[in-house]
Amino acid sequence: MKLMTADPAATISRHGARYATPDPAVDWRRVAYLTLLSRALDALEEQQLVPQKKILYQFSARGHDMAQVMLGLRLDRPQDAACGYYRSRPLLLALGVDPEVALASAMAREGGYSGGRDIGSVFNFPNPAGASALPMCGGVGAQYTPTAGWAQAIDYHRAVLKDPAYDHAIAVALGGDASVAANGFWSALTIATTQALPMLFYIEDNGFGISVPSAFQTPGGDIAANLASWRGLDIISGDGTDPAEAAMLVDRAVAFVRAGQGPCLLRLTVPRLQGHSFQDTQTYKSDELVAAEWARDPLPKLKAYLDGSLLGQGEWEQIERQVEAEVERARAAAEARPLPTTQSVMRNVFFEEGALQAMGGQVTAGYVAPPMSGEPAPGGQRINMVTAIRRTLDHELGVNPRVVLFGEDIGRKGGVHAVTLGLQDKYGAARVFDTSLSEEGIIGRAVGMAIAGLMPVPEIQFRKYAEPATEQINDCGTMRWRTDNRFAAPMVVRIPGGFFKCGDPWHSQTNEVAFIHNPGWKVAVPSNAEDAVGLLRSALRGNDPVIFFEHRAMLDAAWARRAYPGDDFALPFGKAKLTREGDDITIVTWGAMVPRCEEAAQGRSADVIDLRTLMPWDKEAVLASVRRTRRCLIVHEDLQTAGFGAEIAAVVADEAFIHLDAPVARLTMPDIPSPHNPVLLDWAVPSVERIAARIDELVAF
Repeated sequence: MKLMTADPAATISRHGARYATPDPAVDWRRVAYLTLLSRALDALEEQQLVPQKKILYQFSARGHDMAQVMLGLRLDRPQDAACGYYRSRPLLLALGVDPEVALASAMAREGGYSGGRDIGSVFNFPNPAGASALPMCGGVGAQYTPTAGWAQAIDYHRAVLKDPAYDHAIAVALGGDASVAANGFWSALTIATTQALPMLFYIEDNGFGISVPSAFQTPGGDIAANLASWRGLDIISGDGTDPAEAAMLVDRAVAFVRAGQGPCLLRLTVPRLQGHSFQDTQTYKSDELVAAEWARDPLPKLKAYLDGSLLGQGEWEQIERQVEAEVERARAAAEARPLPTTQSVMRNVFFEEGALQAMGGQVTAGYVAPPMSGEPAPGGQRINMVTAIRRTLDHELGVNPRVVLFGEDIGRKGGVHAVTLGLQDKYGAARVFDTSLSEEGIIGRAVGMAIAGLMPVPEIQFRKYAEPATEQINDCGTMRWRTDNRFAAPMVVRIPGGFFKCGDPWHSQTNEVAFIHNPGWKVAVPSNAEDAVGLLRSALRGNDPVIFFEHRAMLDAAWARRAYPGDDFALPFGKAKLTREGDDITIVTWGAMVPRCEEAAQGRSADVIDLRTLMPWDKEAVLASVRRTRRCLIVHEDLQTAGFGAEIAAVVADEAFIHLDAPVARLTMPDIPSPHNPVLLDWAVPSVERIAARIDELVAF
């Protein structure tokens, strides 16, 4: 789209401009009040609360504030949402956040954004009365793809769910000029423009990313100019310190997106009048540059612009007194709040019955799960795991319009493993669709869609390909905890992995333990078709994010075929299955190692426990078996060092040591990537013969 920049002769009032008097459509008194309020909060923190060590992290918005307030005041619909970064408090104030909450959050007190669990500048704001602030993250650029997901959910609610409340709603991502170098920015840009989503990229260009000039982030230091030829994107650029120009440009950008014309990027140049954070002394800036930045301070410009035309000196001073009284009230109330209790810090890692999150997930949007049964229905046709997963997805798509499937090649192709074959033909491209090749974008957009009340089911094509999405996976899992149950983003991430006929370092990785190290994620590793149905259905109807691991070797394995257990069948997470009973040893395993352990146990007296889920895992079942058999062997495909078997071994040693007649043993892959040649692979992956030999060794100990 054409790059649009402001014409000073048409906008700046002191030059006989189009806005010779303030635009009556702008609530200028509110702009003045909120800008002064933001300044007063910054000053209170910098001059009093930080030196007193009542606040440990502080980021000033001074210089960014006026235009940001203007933007926030234009987000006035409950279906609007914005996701910002650590310098976005003026926007929050404009959305209606109480200054007491802002200060209490900065002081890590009870209530507030996180109840003391996160930095006070890492904010969130579920707002039933107006636009919400999506949970921001501490990583630069992490805000963009969830915002794109919210924008896509707006279209979905409007076009698929036929909800007129989402007409003309928009999603806004705020970021500094340095964030345009992040993967998330480019992924969200691709998502928004290829799908013409109602998304506004609001870029505050202060010329620096901490100490690094913006020319290091984008050639020439001007992302708007560099994107001038980007198709499907309206681009606006101008001065964020001039009241008339900033108001006009913000209004134009918001109106463009609201009109359904697609995404827009608005770049406003602003000065960063303090350091990156309170500790930053800005020694990398010359005195001349600092003086030039202060000369561009938007606050004196705002006062001059309104003086005489709308606010006289007396009225301005009255607003200043109101702000002073409000900040003092907020400070006293925030400091009176109690410190968070240590007893509360373990709460809200996962959904807890009776403690529903304020926003996010299909349950908060009114979804009620149909009745489910833990007993398989008799007479089902015997099917492989591919068919079991596809049939379960098909059924849930049919009974729940909030379920959305997406990923690379899952549409017309049906996925590289044919799991989603035919589902796009049946349910349409709005509900089953292909994505750009960006795992950051796949998971990030799922986060935004989940917060907007959908049940996204993103697919990561192979386990190793999840690495680019690590930040979004971590941020999604911790969302409930770090917002103190204000937000959650339940979803089901399907990931094929593990060996299949051969191996290689890119398609055959398992590494389930990495997901378990991301708090807030449940992890399922079914070994057969029946368990796949039960665990997948529980995940799709649940209220937590789930990693659903589909082992490539089991998708069409004859051993994994089971009778279809019915459309109501569901399995609880954290409940293992005893697949073989015996007295001499307990074998703990999961995934593709289950049939190998069962075969190795033939002719031997052994309990074989299929964990089925690793987070949570059935510790009680394992300990009960070990206390009876007095021996324990853990078998898994992942690497040995720091694999999940080490956790199981530690728990057994810690809680069943006095019952053991032999050392707790593990049989795993060696600490190498999965080798490609079948001979090498067969040597590396635990075989039936090696498992049997280890059983005999432990029993004879």
